Amino acid sequence: MTTTPNATLRAVRMGLLMSQDDFARALRQAGDRAGMPNDANKRLVQRWEAGAITSPRPAYARALESVTGLPISSLGFTVAVPHARSADASEDGAGGRSGEGGDEARGAQVPATGQASTPVPRGGPAPRTAPTGNYSGVWLSRYEYHSSGRGATFTGRHYVVLLQHGDRLTVRSLPGSSDAPLTMDLTVDGNVVTGTWVEQTAPQGYYRGARYHGAIQLLAEPTGRRLTGKWIGFGKEMDVNTGPWELVFQDASTNKATLAAYDRRPDPEQQPAAS
Repeated sequence: MTTTPNATLRAVRMGLLMSQDDFARALRQAGDRAGMPNDANKRLVQRWEAGAITSPRPAYARALESVTGLPISSLGFTVAVPHARSADASEDGAGGRSGEGGDEARGAQVPATGQASTPVPRGGPAPRTAPTGNYSGVWLSRYEYHSSGRGATFTGRHYVVLLQHGDRLTVRSLPGSSDAPLTMDLTVDGNVVTGTWVEQTAPQGYYRGARYHGAIQLLAEPTGRRLTGKWIGFGKEMDVNTGPWELVFQDASTNKATLAAYDRRPDPEQQPAAS
């Protein structure tokens, strides 16, 4: 049976500017703080990212949520089952201490249970056109939204890491680029990119830490260096809001030095260019 790499987890880790060793260390520290020690190590992180382990045990799931600030359902895993019978074995096969090696114009709040999966028609999904290129790299994300409470239109900016695996794209913002972490899970069909977005607003900001989500559809320009389209989401009055969104290519590298260089606030005056 073939395995599918967990590109989402890898994107999140890279967005945190952590090596696999750093990530494992942070997981162990998070477990100790929570009173749920674990034996996370580089090999375990490698197995998660390779797709060899698709459902982390509860102690690891809690540590993952603590380190990343994201629910386990947003990290590319099958949600952990608390009473899974595999509790006697470690995730890396080596044993372990845990037994496991204002106005809301932007969109609706994400329920605690996560988003429901989309049903597949009985006849199966329609065939997709193969992607025309690889979009992996660092991109500048910009979207606009209208705040009825403030009577103005605002622009949200993030530097994001985009990783591609087949026709799937995972997008995660770099932590220093904004106080409001942004994630997107997208599918490529020819030059059409469709998917969902989630933004966790800043606790001290206007939206006071609310989490919003919605849908997005983008069109890739022939150069493959700019994706432009629109977002959509529900407001608190159950009205449907929308606005423009674009992703503009910055750098094909996703190594630690490159991510560190973009781990900063985008220039508000920056005018992205497709070339």
